[in-house]
Amino acid sequence: MSKICVVGTGYVGLVTGTCLADLGNTVICLDVDAEKIARLKCGELPIYEPGLEELVKRNYEAGRLIFTTNYAEAVPEAEFAFIAVGTPQGEDGSADLKYVEMAAESIAKVLKGHTIIINKSTVPIGTGDWVASILERSLNDSSVEATFEVVSNPEFLREGSAVFDFMNPDRIVLGSTKRAAAEMVSSLYSALKSPIIITDLRTAEMIKYASNAILATRISFINEIAQICDTLGADVKVVAEGMGYDKRIGPQFLQAGIGYGGSCFPKDVKALAHMAATHNCHPQLLLAVMDINQDARRLFVQKIERKLGSVTGRRIAVWGLAFKPNTDDMREAPALDIITALVRKGAEVIVYDPVAMKNARMLLPGAVEFCNDPYTAVTEAEAVLLLTEWNEFKQVNFQKVKKLMHRLNLFDGRNLYDPEEMRRFGFNYEAIGRPDEELQDSSSFNSFRALAGILGSGPLEMSRVAKR
Repeated sequence: MSKICVVGTGYVGLVTGTCLADLGNTVICLDVDAEKIARLKCGELPIYEPGLEELVKRNYEAGRLIFTTNYAEAVPEAEFAFIAVGTPQGEDGSADLKYVEMAAESIAKVLKGHTIIINKSTVPIGTGDWVASILERSLNDSSVEATFEVVSNPEFLREGSAVFDFMNPDRIVLGSTKRAAAEMVSSLYSALKSPIIITDLRTAEMIKYASNAILATRISFINEIAQICDTLGADVKVVAEGMGYDKRIGPQFLQAGIGYGGSCFPKDVKALAHMAATHNCHPQLLLAVMDINQDARRLFVQKIERKLGSVTGRRIAVWGLAFKPNTDDMREAPALDIITALVRKGAEVIVYDPVAMKNARMLLPGAVEFCNDPYTAVTEAEAVLLLTEWNEFKQVNFQKVKKLMHRLNLFDGRNLYDPEEMRRFGFNYEAIGRPDEELQDSSSFNSFRALAGILGSGPLEMSRVAKR
């Protein structure tokens, strides 16, 4: 078993360090935030991640997982040193690498013997070479006698299922100028029985960005299809299902809604577009992906306004604040933009989320009212918005909700509910790209029939084409 140092105790660092300890290694997790380290030593996690608290407790008590703020304690005896610090978005969209630089310089000051430095953070293409130059310069400027290799090992952890993803990876990507160094890192993952891709530094770094970009693209694609479905009367949920059976397409990330959020997709797509533009490439698709994602939030607010006439003075309940279920992460959460827009337009907004309330209080406008359960939130409300598809909201007692609400308007931003069932309950139900039961009497349907006539295909001819 190996001695490992992990710098950074955020989502990536804490999950990586804890899971490596659970595989039998001795892991020291280091963070410069003394308060966070003190809380971790007391068993208090700074993040909500299913299954992680139990793993931290077990490995900490077994002595395999150690927490410190001291580089001199964590690095010298380590065979592997992971850099898993944040790379926040800069004002121009580029990734801010100041924490990576600080970590590399601090590691270099206390290196001893031979250490493999592993970039786990999501970093721009070329960062591996840059980190190597920082380490080389720092070693040359000091009296430390040590050697190192740099390996890129991008993470592919989903918030809400990060522990499972670490232990059951689709693939392990390792990049280095020295294949032997990458193979040594691969030994840390040998128990996971996962495909391992070994490549150069820059290709490994690009795999991470390209992976997140294609997933974000699929989300924006289906959201654009949903907008068209809204106009023409098709059901985007069935459209996505029909597409997904095609093995070339698959069903993943084709759930229409109010757009992607979180710490990865928004930042990484923007960073990749910035890298491309900086090097005289024109990232047309990436720019469109970001525009469509913002449009999804704006169009949802417009949908609410069209239905209610005006939101000024309206009491509107919100179910779900986190950017996705099973996390308390509010970074780039669609709920932030939607709620802020409604408050600015004069709405009275009441919110509830199973775990993200603490983080949301620091980000939402002061006029927002927080509730402890979904039923209190909808009391006397004229509309309820479903913005995060928590399991709790799948089990809501809608008979009780009906009695509590002032008007029965339900706006489903995640297509969680069945339209027919909601209408049987008596709700005026609006979703994303799902057909209105009165569509055939609408001008949109009549416009579609007119278009079919222009194309020379009446309903009979069109059905014949379908049968063929």
